[in-house]
Amino acid sequence: MEKTTLVKRLKNFLEIPYNELEVMNLKAKEREETMTDTQLEKAYRAYLQKEKRIKAVTLCFSDIEGRFHMLDYDKKFLLDSADNLTFDGSSIRGFSQQSESDLRLRIDWGSIRFLPSDIFGPGKVIIFADIFNRDFTSYVSDFRGQLRLHTQKLKKKSGFIAYASAEIEGFLIDGVNAEQEYEETGSFKPISTGGYYYSLPLNKLRQFIDKAAEAQRAMGFKNEKDHPEVAPSQFEMNFSYTEVVRTCDNIQLYKLVCRQIANSMGMTATFLPKPLIGINGSGMHTNLSLARNGKNMFYNARGKDGLSEMAWDFIWRILNHASEICLVFNSSVNAYRRLDPHFEAPNQIKVSAIDRGSMIRIPIGNERSTRVEIRSVAPDANPYLMLYTVVRTGLEGNLLVKDKEKRDRVRFLPDNIHDAIKFFKASDFVGKILDKTNQEKYAEYKQMAADRSPKALGTFIKPSEVVYHHEVTNQVLWHRF
Repeated sequence: MEKTTLVKRLKNFLEIPYNELEVMNLKAKEREETMTDTQLEKAYRAYLQKEKRIKAVTLCFSDIEGRFHMLDYDKKFLLDSADNLTFDGSSIRGFSQQSESDLRLRIDWGSIRFLPSDIFGPGKVIIFADIFNRDFTSYVSDFRGQLRLHTQKLKKKSGFIAYASAEIEGFLIDGVNAEQEYEETGSFKPISTGGYYYSLPLNKLRQFIDKAAEAQRAMGFKNEKDHPEVAPSQFEMNFSYTEVVRTCDNIQLYKLVCRQIANSMGMTATFLPKPLIGINGSGMHTNLSLARNGKNMFYNARGKDGLSEMAWDFIWRILNHASEICLVFNSSVNAYRRLDPHFEAPNQIKVSAIDRGSMIRIPIGNERSTRVEIRSVAPDANPYLMLYTVVRTGLEGNLLVKDKEKRDRVRFLPDNIHDAIKFFKASDFVGKILDKTNQEKYAEYKQMAADRSPKALGTFIKPSEVVYHHEVTNQVLWHRF
């Protein structure tokens, strides 16, 4: 006891109670919505200088496949060098080549989050960063930066603000590092045999959900509900609708918090789309709408299913390009196991208000809540790339034109990653919206992962599709092929 007290006296780092954290993070969100970038930088510089108990600032960014990267900067160094933070891009898979390795981190001051110290350690705040080239231009393969730029242009040009939320499912697996060790074990062990909404109040799954949801609320997610999902040991925690870039930030933090809490409990939180055969897989149903001057542009009380003509055009464009952009929504070998019609799989290229096999669903809504739900997104998709693709496709894609003389035939999404890669690579539209460089780079990395697994999925999960998964593998594992 004496030693613990001494350490606390020596290390006086910031630790904020959860109820205070929630207030601070919600106020930070309000500032982000009402202040300019310059005002935000000034305000948070002043805060960091004043708050002596903060030792480090964690800057985070995502690569082209969606892996989450974090690095800690000493607070004083960050404040002195914020306009010249560089890193070796060639060390990040999917970023720059060795000949053009240096990239810059541009701090998005409005994205600051105050952190639960029991999960992230005391004395830290986290801020998202966008990636810039050496000449201070936006880096083409950083889709957080690309999404921010595009939504800013969209607001300036048309007055549109894109809002989104995501229903992120995952599985809780017994043992630490269960994904990395799958090659040795050959299976995952669920920690619960319950199902939808079912778990005892203090079993492991419920304790995990409670801890993760508490942390998310404290971080300003404004959680709405949390519960066990349909499959045994499966979970879902829903957070509130917000602007698309912040939604993507929330997705990345959601998965990070879940993984950290599971690890601390001796378990693994996995977001593999189909880690267990014979039961439902995990999805990331993504809800989206556009607003202008506070008005929901997707709503029309007299329109079909309560949708405006603009919303229907948005839907038809996504359906028309569905096969081409499927690789963005389902970016791993394992993701195509989930698109199985026996388990409520959203693999049909159609829209419906009731059929959950449709890739797009129209939830019941009113003037405030009307939205489009894209159900075919897997939880391991890069959220920034995914929502960037959705927004641009929904507004710029070619409309789906039906031949009235022919009977409607239901089309299906690709059922394997090899076909999805072919559609993606052959699409001029994808090259136009994502940039040819990104189209080629992304397809190349997905092909490398696909080539490490058998072409036919078969009836059981292969170790290679887990071990070489982009959210699981590291340099050591990758080079063991």
